[in-house]
Amino acid sequence: MSGFMTPGQIAHRTRRAVDAAVHAGRAQGLAVTDAHVLYELFSVVVHLAPSPVVARVPTVLPRHADLESLAGRQRAELDVTAWLADRGVPVIPPSPLTPREPVRHDGFSMTFWQLIELAPAEEPDYVANCGLIPELHAALRDYPGELSFLSAAEPQFIEDGLTVLDGRPELIDRADLDRARREWQVLEPLVRSRERFEETFPGVDLQPVHGDSPVVNIVAGVDGHRYADFEMVTLGPVEWDIVGVGPDGEAAYGREAQRRNMRQLDGEVLRFVTAVGMLRGVACLALAPQLPMLADALGGMLDQWRSGPFAGGLGSVSRDG
Repeated sequence: MSGFMTPGQIAHRTRRAVDAAVHAGRAQGLAVTDAHVLYELFSVVVHLAPSPVVARVPTVLPRHADLESLAGRQRAELDVTAWLADRGVPVIPPSPLTPREPVRHDGFSMTFWQLIELAPAEEPDYVANCGLIPELHAALRDYPGELSFLSAAEPQFIEDGLTVLDGRPELIDRADLDRARREWQVLEPLVRSRERFEETFPGVDLQPVHGDSPVVNIVAGVDGHRYADFEMVTLGPVEWDIVGVGPDGEAAYGREAQRRNMRQLDGEVLRFVTAVGMLRGVACLALAPQLPMLADALGGMLDQWRSGPFAGGLGSVSRDG
């Protein structure tokens, strides 16, 4: 498809990210002789061997993102994970061998993390993982730092993504794009305004939450589970972290929340955050030129979105509010 990065261009981007991580790591005093990629998708994740340090280098970014805004998000992630680690919460912590700050090199902003020894690979049990999320939410409740309301929803990303998609009929058809825009008119006021959210969902408390599907960001270490990848940490309802887990996952979360005397999931809020999450998925299609596999990978989500109720069934909530 026109304008999509080729495999060669993606490989070049990856090499640049690895080289940047190596140079930045050495500048921090790390011994790096055998760097290798552990994983890549939206970021290139590099083990700076033989040092026990992993660099995460974001490479696929929306057009409105710049290094300053990215670094702000990275600082929040580093602060939250360090705070949790200091309190004994099982997270992948920032590396103690480097300053706890984002580092820039060659047009990238990256963070450094402690290398964790992983347990032998097994198929992840996402329902069981849902039962681990209340532990994280209970710990995050006391985080004293300042976080923005629902920043993980990335309203600017959604708006820009829908604008970009207006000129990409090969990625989304007109009917789907029109629906997405109409849904955003309903959902945007609740995403951008904490006051409007609290008026619409009275009694639903807000707290720091992981922000980016913690159910799939739980790592099996040899010493037990570790919560990882707090790149989207935000202030919001706990429901934000449970989007898309299904009835069994919601039930697993609910059982553990009840055991901890935490509130149960609110159905209306869950429908709202699910609808916003779906729109973020639609907007992600705008990143497909940078990451072509998204065009196919998001197909199932789009089918689910098309078959679901408009704006999660919350259109009347917005109109009445």
